[in-house]
Amino acid sequence: MSQFTSGFWDVYIGLISLVSIIACAVFLKLQSVRRIETKEGGTATTGHVWDETLTEYHHPLPRWWSWLFYLTVLFSLVYLLLYPGLGSWKGVLGWTQVGQLEAENARIEAKIGPLYAEFAAQDVPALAKSPEAMAIGQKLFLNHCAQCHASDGGGSRGFPNLTDKDWLWGGTPEAIKTTITEGRVGVMPPWGPVLGEEGVKDVAHYVMSLSGLASDSIRVARGKPLFAQTCVACHGPEGKGNPALGAPNLTDKTWLYGAGEAVITETIVKGRNNQMPAHKNILTPEKIHLLAGYVYSLSQGQ
Repeated sequence: MSQFTSGFWDVYIGLISLVSIIACAVFLKLQSVRRIETKEGGTATTGHVWDETLTEYHHPLPRWWSWLFYLTVLFSLVYLLLYPGLGSWKGVLGWTQVGQLEAENARIEAKIGPLYAEFAAQDVPALAKSPEAMAIGQKLFLNHCAQCHASDGGGSRGFPNLTDKDWLWGGTPEAIKTTITEGRVGVMPPWGPVLGEEGVKDVAHYVMSLSGLASDSIRVARGKPLFAQTCVACHGPEGKGNPALGAPNLTDKTWLYGAGEAVITETIVKGRNNQMPAHKNILTPEKIHLLAGYVYSLSQGQ
C-alpha cells in the first residue's frame, strides 16, 4: 500500500496536469497558423469532401475563438498556482475544503449562537413543551438521528424506538443527554458454545415465558436454572434488565430484534453487538441539550 502514498504520485499528478495544459496551448497554436494557399492562389484543402461538393478548407481558427481558449489555459495555470491541484501543493492562498467548512460553520454559529444559548438556559422538560425549540430540535434529529431511528423516532430492527417509554439506558433527561454526548455500546456475548443446542432452546423458552409468549413448560423449567447461571448478571434475577448496562427488560412486550423462538434463539447463540456513535465532536453542547429535549418529547406524547 505504501506505493500509493509515496511522494512519487505528487510529482506524477503535477506533471500530468501541467503537461496537459501546456499541450493544449501548443495544439491551439498549431491550429492558429495562416491559411495555406495553393500555387494557383486558392486556399488549400484538407482533402476531406462530403456530399461531392462540400469541401473542408485549411483555414485557421477564428482569432476570438483562439484567444478564448488561451484565456482558459491562463486561467488553469493561475488556478493551480492559487489553489491545491498539483499533488500535495496547497496553493498560495492555502485554501482547503475543511477550512471553508469551518469558516462557514463559525459564521453560522455566530449568527444562531444566541438562540441556542437561550434554549440552553431552559431544562429539558421545558424545552419539550416549547414549539419553537422542538421545531429546531426536529431538524437536528432529522439530520443526525433519523438514519437509524427513523424520521418519526419509531426505530427499526436493531435500533430502539424512541417514542415509547422503554429505555435501554434510561429515559431521564440526564441519561438521554449522556447517550447523545458519549454514545453507547451494547454487547451481549454469544452463549451458544456454553449452553449447547438443547440448553439454548431451554433458555429461549424461559425468556419467552417471561413476557407471556407461548412456550414449552418443560423447557421453561429446565431453562430457569440456566438463565440464573448465565443471564442474571445483566438482565437481573427477574429478567427486568439493567439500564446501567443497557441490558433490556425481558418481561415486557418490547423487543429490539423481534420476538419469537427463532429470533430469541439466534440472539442467545450468536449474541448481539450494537453501538450508537458519540455526538460530542459533531454537535455543540447547546445543540445536544436541544436535541435531548426533542428526543425526550417523543416519549412524552408532546
